[in-house]
Formats: sequence, C-alpha cells, structure tokens
Amino acid sequence: EYQIDATGLKCPEPVMMLHAAIRKASSGDVVCLTATDPSTQRDVAKFCDFLGHELLEHHQDGTRFLYRVKKAGSVSKQSLGEAL
Repeated sequence: EYQIDATGLKCPEPVMMLHAAIRKASSGDVVCLTATDPSTQRDVAKFCDFLGHELLEHHQDGTRFLYRVKKAGSVSKQSLGEAL
C-alpha cells in the first residue's frame, strides 16, 4: 500500500497527491490518503467515480479523513472505443 499524508493541505493538493500516487501504482494496488481538508470527502469520491478507481474505505478520525483507494485496471483502446 502507498501512504500519502496530506494533513494540513487544502484543496486541490490532497487529490493531486492521490492522483500522482495512483499514476505510479500498478493495477490493483491500494493507495491510502490521510487528509484534514473536509472537501476531500467530496473530491476523493468524485475522483474515484470519474476515473473508475474503487474507494475501498472512507472514515473520519477526529479531524482527519482516511481513504483507501484501489487502482482500477487499465482500459484498452478497444473497450474505450466501444464505450463511446
């Protein structure tokens, strides 16, 4: 699992850090994000929905928001073309 500590950072930095870690990860890897910005509750869910990653876990621990995101498999050009 990849660990990202975005405590104290404001939007859009936590999601940008998550995106960078997801890019480096392999399909099926899990990226854990810890953040204190409440907007991450909305932003991380939308990020996962938009890019097809799986939000495995999301909970709040005091002022910290904890997320576990599983990287989706790659989309082939053929399946992308079929979706369009």
